[in-house]
Amino acid sequence: MQVGVHLGYQNLHGIPDAEFFRRETQIAIEAEAMGFDFAAAVEHHFTDYAACPDPLQVLTYVAAKTRTIKLMPAAVILPWNDPLRVVEKAVMLDHLSEGRVILGMGRGAARREFKGFRSDLADSREMFDEAATIILGGLETGFVEADGKWYKQPRVEVRPRPQDFTRDRCVMVSMSPSSAEVAAQYGLKALRFSQGDWTHALPEIKTYRSTFQHLHGKAAPPFIISDFIVCFDNQQKVIDYTDKYFSAQFYQVSMHYEFGSDHFKNLPSYSTYVTLGELQKAAGGPEKAYKDYIGGNLIGTPEQLWEKHLARKAMVGDYEIIANFSYGGMPYEQVYEQMKLFADKVMPKLKG
Repeated sequence: MQVGVHLGYQNLHGIPDAEFFRRETQIAIEAEAMGFDFAAAVEHHFTDYAACPDPLQVLTYVAAKTRTIKLMPAAVILPWNDPLRVVEKAVMLDHLSEGRVILGMGRGAARREFKGFRSDLADSREMFDEAATIILGGLETGFVEADGKWYKQPRVEVRPRPQDFTRDRCVMVSMSPSSAEVAAQYGLKALRFSQGDWTHALPEIKTYRSTFQHLHGKAAPPFIISDFIVCFDNQQKVIDYTDKYFSAQFYQVSMHYEFGSDHFKNLPSYSTYVTLGELQKAAGGPEKAYKDYIGGNLIGTPEQLWEKHLARKAMVGDYEIIANFSYGGMPYEQVYEQMKLFADKVMPKLKG
């Protein structure tokens, strides 16, 4: 099993952005010394919810400070980025890091961010599918061209040329039935965020694996789960930190994506967010709904996390993890405390 860290860049600390951004990024550098396999970074814009406008640029800095950890934008949001530039930046980082890039791609889900980029959430499915095809072709052939509905690109050669960059090193965020289907069709590894009871995701996971097998004649690779982690030896500290910091980040997630908003009901490809809104409403609002999502993430003592992993693996099969230790304004001293404990007591078992 591969285990990484996921940098969410959620600034609820009340510290200046410049200091926050440096401290959050440092987590990826420390992760290599602790034995993590991936350093992953989000792309989000404009708010405290998550402020990392260019994960490829962040990971270029991380690449210069590390030697072995794999570098994963998780993810580049394709409707907000020019496909040619995504190819060029991914290739440059791959060369500078000596082949460590794993390119994560997503389509976004927050209206506020689409509005900031002068685009419409309703167009994201078409834009992503078209852009992903362009990007995959560019990475595999070294040439980028397009004549589609959303992207017009005369044929150009990518320089520096890509080297051995196949779609085996590409990942797609797959949080809806349509996204899981597209990931399988394109032959990509799937990335899912922990959002409550995993039994709700089983139909999509099974469809992804069966479609992948049918189209490509081989088993689908293990998918990646992005988990929020609470990991302390003391059970009361686990409870206290979950109630304080996990609840704070969940509230930010709910507000950012507008769980329960009627606009998702008119967008079939975002059906997952309709379900999340209904569950949140049934729980009595975002202030209380976070407790329904604790079970979906890895929250507990090291021993409890291992048992949760075994139960989840029995349910969903093989998977990999990118773990988010920093969220909700948790002090960085505590971020590193739980990160080190996880690396020392949980990760060896996961990898073993």
